[in-house]
Amino acid sequence: MPALGFPRTVWWLVLARAINRLGAFSLGFLTVLITTGFGADTVTAGLVSAAFGVATIPSRLLGGVLADRFGRRRTIVAGLAGCALAQAGIAVSGSVAMVAVFAVLLGLVFEIYEPPSQAMIADAVRPERRAQAFSLFNTALAVGGMGAGLIAAGLGRWDLRWLFVVDAVTCLACAVVIRLVLPADPPVRRSASSPKAEDAGAVWRDRSLLVLLASGTFFALIYMQVVMALPLALTRRGLEAADAGLLSALSAVVMVLCQPLLRRTAALSHHAAMTCGYLLLAAGLAGYAASDGLPGHLAATVVWSVGDVLMFGRSYALVAGIAPDHARGRYLSVFGTSWGIATVVAPLCSTQLLDRAGPAGLWSGLAFTCLLLAVAQLTVIKPVLVRNAAGAGSAPAARSQER
Repeated sequence: MPALGFPRTVWWLVLARAINRLGAFSLGFLTVLITTGFGADTVTAGLVSAAFGVATIPSRLLGGVLADRFGRRRTIVAGLAGCALAQAGIAVSGSVAMVAVFAVLLGLVFEIYEPPSQAMIADAVRPERRAQAFSLFNTALAVGGMGAGLIAAGLGRWDLRWLFVVDAVTCLACAVVIRLVLPADPPVRRSASSPKAEDAGAVWRDRSLLVLLASGTFFALIYMQVVMALPLALTRRGLEAADAGLLSALSAVVMVLCQPLLRRTAALSHHAAMTCGYLLLAAGLAGYAASDGLPGHLAATVVWSVGDVLMFGRSYALVAGIAPDHARGRYLSVFGTSWGIATVVAPLCSTQLLDRAGPAGLWSGLAFTCLLLAVAQLTVIKPVLVRNAAGAGSAPAARSQER
């Protein structure tokens, strides 16, 4: 019997994601490679990194389209193989221009893996278990990130190019695992009534999806500002920037330990659980604002990490719930662009807030935004989803959104 009631497909996808994340440690060293390996200035290195971030947005959209048109497994394998080729290209590049080309190529294939993986999980799991499955998928990312830091600390002392080589190898290993263990895709249908013949813009006209995308972008922007601003904010408080790694590791541990909590809160509606999650996020970020020492930051990290566990899986479960079966990959990919947008915008917002308001102002502003999102979840998002589901003539769907 599958562990925790999940099909084996889910566990293989979770394992593959952890392995892939274990290898995805090289990206943080891209700017270092450009400046130390080729003697370029920091502005050039920053532009190359920004180009990579921008390229990840169409990458996720492409992953959703390919997943719905050509199959989940085929798309996952193609995306991982593309990442391996691009990483290897960076490792053997002989100039900044070549690094920039392969960095953009990496961005264009980097997120292809995500939508088909999420769609495959939604396909394999009952609707009432999707939130827990998506949360487990997210936890694999955090756990892999912990190991990634240790690998980077070791290999980075030799030659930074080896980081990209090892990352390429892990991508290929994941592609092989996915190809061998996941169920094959059904045959591609090419009839005129196939979903491929539908208007590609129909997904973007779904008001429920656009509302979820807006709220998801705000959440992603908050989350990415925490990730990107935390080291600098700690130094402003007289702490070590490296303490951010300790807080990140603690967050990953909390996410693992809180997985049983999802089963106990399964009776809560998605909207109620997400509201509680936003409130915990607000409390944790307010703790950052009020804390000057490491113990206070550790306690605050525990609080907001529990909120993250409650929220992440529920948000993707809501998107999977409103998506037609044949367009699930595209719906999840559109929703996932929130992370690409946040990756580009977060550094600009967080540095401005730190310079103008200091750490207390940054964390207080983010906490207040979480409170607004908690209110919006029940007063705006839930009514819109229920109304649109009812207007589409889907009573069961409307009832599910009321949950």
